[in-house]
Amino acid sequence: MLDIAGYGYLGILVLAFTLNLLPFASPSNLIIAVDAALLTQLEPFLIGILIAAAASSAKLIHYYFMFFMRRALKEERRAKLERYGSRIERWGSVAIFVAATTPVPDDPLIIPLGLMRYSPVKLCLSYFSGKLLIATAGAYLGGMGGFFVGSLLGMDALIAISVVLTVGVTVALIKVDVDKVLAKLHQLVKRA
Repeated sequence: MLDIAGYGYLGILVLAFTLNLLPFASPSNLIIAVDAALLTQLEPFLIGILIAAAASSAKLIHYYFMFFMRRALKEERRAKLERYGSRIERWGSVAIFVAATTPVPDDPLIIPLGLMRYSPVKLCLSYFSGKLLIATAGAYLGGMGGFFVGSLLGMDALIAISVVLTVGVTVALIKVDVDKVLAKLHQLVKRA
């Protein structure tokens, strides 16, 4: 990661926002929070709030882009999307919260919701809540890990470990077929 320690909270906010603007390719916000806490001595809860706010803002940009791109669709297709939107109204907030708290990519959910004109307030609140939970947990884990690993190995080793973990997790998320993993988990649950 970049030298966010020198920029403090503003650096974390800008970095998280920039990374979350990358559709389908941004690293997990859990990893961003762990790295931010490992590399700084900042308050973990504030790190979680900033990362959740940055991620939510970036996803709202994706949402509104699709919201306005909807105009390019034919009237028949827009009517069909509105019917779909009314069907998911009840469970949309739950789905958004789950997508925000898990490593499952959330863009495949956010983008269609923009086309369906799902409530941006509900989307933002659900997404922010999920990201706040996962980013705060990551920041506290990173803070604890930074304390123990940093005192044993030193700050240079801590930065190297952070970079290796970030790259490793990002590559794994790109290479792993999430649908296959979910199908296998579903089979295991059915057997149990």
